[in-house]
Amino acid sequence: MAPLRALARQVEGGTGDIVTAAVIDHPPASSVEGTPVSSLESEVLRIQRLIGAKDFAAALEASARLAATAPDNRDVLYFMAVAQRYLGHIPDSLDTLARLEKRHPGFSRAYQERGHCCLAAGNPGAAIEAYLAAVNINVALPASWKALELLFGSAGRAEEAKMAADHVAKLASLPQVVVTARSLFADGDIGMAERIIREYLIAHPNDIEAMRLLAQIGMRLDVYDDAEFLLESVLVFAPDYHLARHDYIEVLLKRHKSLKALEEAQKLLKVDPDNRSYRTIYAGACVSLGAYDRALAAYQDLLAATPRAPGIHLSIAHVLKTLGRQQDAIDSYRAATKAAPGYGDAYWSLANLKTYRFTDEEIACMRREEARDGATLVNRYHLSFALGKAYEDRADYAQSFRYYELGNALKKSELRFRLEPIERNARVQKAICTPEFLAARRGYGCARADPIFIVGLPRSGSTLLEQILASHSQVEGTMELADIPRLVHGLQGRHYEESRPRYPALLAGLSAEQCARLGEKYLADTRIYRTVKPFFIDKMPNNFRHIGLIQLILPNAKIIDARREPMACCFSNFKQLFASGQEFTYGIEDIARYYRLYVDLMDHWDRVTPGRILRVQHEEVVEDLEGNVRRILDFCGLDFEPACLEFYRTERSVRTASSEQVRQPIFKEGLDHWRHFEPWLGPLRSALGSLAPGADATAVGG
Repeated sequence: MAPLRALARQVEGGTGDIVTAAVIDHPPASSVEGTPVSSLESEVLRIQRLIGAKDFAAALEASARLAATAPDNRDVLYFMAVAQRYLGHIPDSLDTLARLEKRHPGFSRAYQERGHCCLAAGNPGAAIEAYLAAVNINVALPASWKALELLFGSAGRAEEAKMAADHVAKLASLPQVVVTARSLFADGDIGMAERIIREYLIAHPNDIEAMRLLAQIGMRLDVYDDAEFLLESVLVFAPDYHLARHDYIEVLLKRHKSLKALEEAQKLLKVDPDNRSYRTIYAGACVSLGAYDRALAAYQDLLAATPRAPGIHLSIAHVLKTLGRQQDAIDSYRAATKAAPGYGDAYWSLANLKTYRFTDEEIACMRREEARDGATLVNRYHLSFALGKAYEDRADYAQSFRYYELGNALKKSELRFRLEPIERNARVQKAICTPEFLAARRGYGCARADPIFIVGLPRSGSTLLEQILASHSQVEGTMELADIPRLVHGLQGRHYEESRPRYPALLAGLSAEQCARLGEKYLADTRIYRTVKPFFIDKMPNNFRHIGLIQLILPNAKIIDARREPMACCFSNFKQLFASGQEFTYGIEDIARYYRLYVDLMDHWDRVTPGRILRVQHEEVVEDLEGNVRRILDFCGLDFEPACLEFYRTERSVRTASSEQVRQPIFKEGLDHWRHFEPWLGPLRSALGSLAPGADATAVGG
């Protein structure tokens, strides 16, 4: 035991651990100046100061008292465990850490503290395991790396000791404030990390590590334009900073700049063609660009080296699904679940095929994994949505709704969605885009008529319309293109003020030349997704919020409004877990408000641009396919082709949730399927108001 006690003293003495690293380097959120302090936070601060003063007995007494009223508070449990360890109460500290890890499984310092306890208890193997768990979550933990360096060295594991020593040296070379902010970021204290690193960058504007960290914070907060700008700046200062280039590619993919992302990924592969991270992000760029065969080959090469990697199985399955190889996709999804039984994304992906039916064993496994202590939030909501679909397919609608409701609540808990900015945007659009405004700008924009925009809400039948049109010899089916939203981002500018947004108010100031240039840019940027066909489809549903811009820059483009009965559409969105975006769908009230906003705004476009938009009601397409197909083709100026009626025979990649459904003939059974859930949909009906079936036909307020 003596050598281990000496190691423990080295760990603490060499890093100034826990008193310094835990208490000073990782302060609770309330310790940042300007942050409102509640009575709970004030007491946590007092406990923190007691530990800093090495008054561990008083810290333990105070934290135990506070834990009685705040049993799930992360910092209270953490400081209690620290105090218990310093008082020599190792079993008590480990029990407290077990509670902490159960409630906050992503908190790296809980595992670091467990490592300290295991080291003090004379269990070096468990200590190594705990420290590795800590640094896998949070690379900016000098104490854990120093402990690993010493433990690996003591065990004769020279290569691993050197790896840990390199991390110690790297962290020591960085400014302490950058290390602190990175550690906070890794443990989820994003607001605090952002404030600290922004303040640091004011005094040190060219610090590339700080710039990269702020970019990563921006990515976590979905502020991708700022993140892109920061990472571009980092690469100007340090073009060989490959980790920053990897981050840059991730941002480009988030911003749907697929070709640029592919070019940057190829740069990384030239440097290190065997690097798995580089090969993986290259494959992701191929997917984003629609180069599915190249992506599939890249993923399969990766799988050959690691045949039990669940994420690679999942990525392969997604590509196979997009290519219409359903059974192969199912096999790959199931391989992912076998490799990782709690991998919620794989189960949801099976459910999201809409045609897959789960076995009793799979349902039992999903239920067990969703309820398991330590299951991550992401896995839990994926599993909940999958279970909702599984029980829906078995006509157990009460159980199904319970899981859909749980999945939505879990997903909503990680979002910061607010509908008010979108509602304000719609009001400004209506105020600016009057008949007089548009008449005065007749002749603006690019005159090309290539695009066919399909707008509306998700789950409204838009994929069916896309498949019908893409079955025509003159029309290219692409995907939900992000080019209009990207133009909006560019017009909005990097410095966004929610109370005074530049867009859409700036539409009034666009010149004829600017509008033409924007239209030409849209066509140039989307060229990568097309072949030689004269027309192409842009199926981004939320483009209904930007019809004013589309009217100004592409006045001859066709616009189709894919409309679905309100209750069916809204509930279908509630059942859907989207890969990204569509954050309005995770609450009944938000879904209903968004649907009302959509109807109101489309009514406005009908009034100010009569005949410009074709409304296609999903239920009518199902009842009279040929009549509606002819109507759509006439609107688009296309001759009738029988292939459009046999759309399910058209071989093309489809990336939306309806991909398997549009590969089958139309069936009517699903039109009123939502009525099975009607006993639980009273709040949705009430929130829809006059739009709900059977309600008085009063005007929808704007």
